[in-house]
This record gives sequence, C-alpha cells and structure tokens, in this order.
Amino acid sequence: MNRLLIGTRGSALALAQTNEIVEALKRIAPGIHCDIVQIRTKGDKMHEQGTTAQEGKSMYTEEIEDALTAEKIDIAVHSMKDLTTDLPKGLVIAAVPERLNPRDVLISKNKTKLDQLPGEARVGTSSPRRKAQLSARRGDFEIVDMHGNVDTRLKKLERGECDAIVLAAAGLIRLKLERNVTEYLSPDVMLPAVGQGALAVETRESASEIRELLSKINHDPTRKAVDAERAFARRLGADCRTPIAAYARIEARKLVINGLVATPNGSMLVRSRISSEDLVPEKVGQELAEILLNKGATAILEAA
Repeated sequence: MNRLLIGTRGSALALAQTNEIVEALKRIAPGIHCDIVQIRTKGDKMHEQGTTAQEGKSMYTEEIEDALTAEKIDIAVHSMKDLTTDLPKGLVIAAVPERLNPRDVLISKNKTKLDQLPGEARVGTSSPRRKAQLSARRGDFEIVDMHGNVDTRLKKLERGECDAIVLAAAGLIRLKLERNVTEYLSPDVMLPAVGQGALAVETRESASEIRELLSKINHDPTRKAVDAERAFARRLGADCRTPIAAYARIEARKLVINGLVATPNGSMLVRSRISSEDLVPEKVGQELAEILLNKGATAILEAA
C-alpha cells in the first residue's frame, strides 16, 4: 500500500487537521502518497446557503462516511466532536492522535476577560453547551447565536455583532490564530465538548492493512480519554441540542473524567467527577453518566 485517498471537509480547519494526519503518516511510512479528497457535507451546504436551522450530529460527517463505506476514499479525518457516538456499520475509528488543548477560549474586542465583561455583554456562540454554561456563570449575558467557521466568527466580532465569542482552543491552534485569544477558559467554567481537541481517523473495519498502518499514529492516553467521554454521552442518549459536556484524561495512572448536563438556559446544571484506577473507558464513562442521572440529569434530559 503506497497510496491513500483521504476524505475530509473543505474548510480551512478541516484541511489543516487532515494535513496534520498526512504528515504523521509520512513520518511512519515515508514512501506513502496521500491524496486529499474534499467532500461537501450537509452542514457545509447549510452554511453556504445562510441557513441557521438546528444542526444534526452527523451534519459534518454523513457524506464523508458514505464515501468511505462506498470505498471512494480509504480513510476519513474528522473532528472527534463531530462524530456520532454510534458509527455506521462497518466503520471504525482506527486512530486517535494526541489531543491538542481541549479547552474553550474567549475572544473579546478589547481583550476583556469573561468575568470582567460588562453587564448585558453580547457573547456569540451557536453551541447549546456553551450557552448553558455561559448563562449559568453570568445570567446577565445576552447570548448571540453565532454560526460559521472560525474566520467568519472572528469577522463578526470585528464588525461589532457581539462583544465576545467563545471558540475551541484547538481550532485556533491548528489555524495558527492563537494571537486572538483573550482567555483560556478553565474546565470549571466551561467544560469542553465530548472529544474536543481530538481528531478521529476513520476507516472500514475490513481494511486490515490500513488499520494496522493507522494504529501507529494512535495515542493511547488520548484514545482512552475520548472513548470514556463518548461512552458517557452514549449512555445519556443526548442529542446535539442537549447541553452536555465531558473531559477525561489520564492522571497518575488513573482515568479521570468530569461531566455535566444542563438545561439550555443554564438554570439547572448537574456535574460530577470520578477518578478510577480501572482504565476501561466504556465502564468509567458509563459510571459517570449514571451518577449524573441519579443527581437530576434524568429530569433535564426528559424535559429536553
């Protein structure tokens, strides 16, 4: 195998992520040739048309996974947080490279930090998870619905459509736009999305040679952390409109995971943290979900 067709979205961030994987593959297999295949997804088309309807969890992955299943591409590169917790039949996540900073960041016009923003400040985000946590932190904020890619959101901030925006740190790092960051938000303030900062390299379950190659760029601590977060989300059964968050990591040979479930307006928010020497991600993620369900998340999810 000396040639791979790699499917991805055509956004600047998606291409940066894919080139990251290409470089990793070339380091372990110097003779390999990688062709990037750009695929327009429902989410891309929606934004091109200016549509702001609620996005489904597979809006940015379905067409790419269809191409993978049809063997039009050999592997697919996704932002982990865009992937559904249950993959299409016959597809597997073959590698999860080392995660970048999973935190969210605040970018404000005058470099004003979150807690110093004025009363009724307009904060832009389209994420239910971010909206809920911002409202829980500062009930006086006006949350402005903010769609589009990173560059689009930065331009909206520059035009004065809001006073600040919240974005994922990893996207800014990959696009070399860290200079714009006002503040890296603590997970205690803004718990990240499931899989945030991580990439998923997906292929067909039957592609044993490709899976073997991709296993060499897998980062086991990141994989365990992300698998725990995804198990947490899977057990909750929440959709993309429900504010949930999780952040797992390996600390002192233990798998530590924080999780959160909230109402959209942040008026009800339950969170918890567990630390386990049992490094079985599925078990740890499900255990945290059960704790939150027993603390009140069941009522929140049923209301949603």
